Amino acid sequence: MEHAVVEGESFSSECSTLLMPALSIGNVGQLAVDLLVSSSRARRVAYLDEPSVLPCAGNDAFGPDAVGDLALALEAYESPTHKLAFIQQRSPIITGMVVSFAKNVANFVSSIEKDHVVILSSLDSGKRRVIDASSDMQVYYLSSCNEDGSDLECDKLGWKKLEEYDPSQRRWKYLASLVEGGDLSEDMASDNDEMTINDYYSSLPFAALFSACKAKGLKVTCVLCYCSEGDNMPESFQLAEAVCKLVAQDPEQFHGNGPNGWTIPLSWKSVYGPPPDLSIF
Repeated sequence: MEHAVVEGESFSSECSTLLMPALSIGNVGQLAVDLLVSSSRARRVAYLDEPSVLPCAGNDAFGPDAVGDLALALEAYESPTHKLAFIQQRSPIITGMVVSFAKNVANFVSSIEKDHVVILSSLDSGKRRVIDASSDMQVYYLSSCNEDGSDLECDKLGWKKLEEYDPSQRRWKYLASLVEGGDLSEDMASDNDEMTINDYYSSLPFAALFSACKAKGLKVTCVLCYCSEGDNMPESFQLAEAVCKLVAQDPEQFHGNGPNGWTIPLSWKSVYGPPPDLSIF
């Protein structure tokens, strides 16, 4: 992964925790990172060039005004005040290149000497085995702290370890082998019809990023929630709030223009396009 540092900027050793999304259903991870970048007033420090990510360009994502400052597919941000770094991904990974992308990300994060990688992502609620009837969104996690994916600090926050993670299960083992340089075997490439519910989780981008960062010796925590397609802004607020607890930040200290201290990104105003022309009514 190549990168072009923005003029006058550089990666800071003080921003030792890096947060990034793993693309999935509902784009909750991307929305949450947008919210965190905007609210922490992080500055863009680099544009990232990754051949496995489709190119895209758009207007300034954070504002406060759309002044034509281009937003590209992969960018790095840092907030020295809050000691946080971010990677934002705005376009999907090319089919068949998820593992390559994950390995390149892990190598890049290691090269800029970040101590902790936090991956924000979402899971398809249709794959859920047990329905939680409570009104609050349940946060799930996966951590490199222990071999079984558990982490006492995450447990203390009331989060649940992703039960579907089993490092001894065939596809999780295969994924770990791939990120360490193994080849695609014919039996694994041709058995899509035999995939189980557990295989769904190991096939997602967050799993590849987790495995690649872990193989690189990085501390990595995945913060996950279930959702469906639709308006997932409420889930993004809750996921961002959960991450703030993990990295010891209080959203109230952001002093934003939105609820509970958040600063709503400018790009959110056009998520569903402009309002309808009233003359049609």
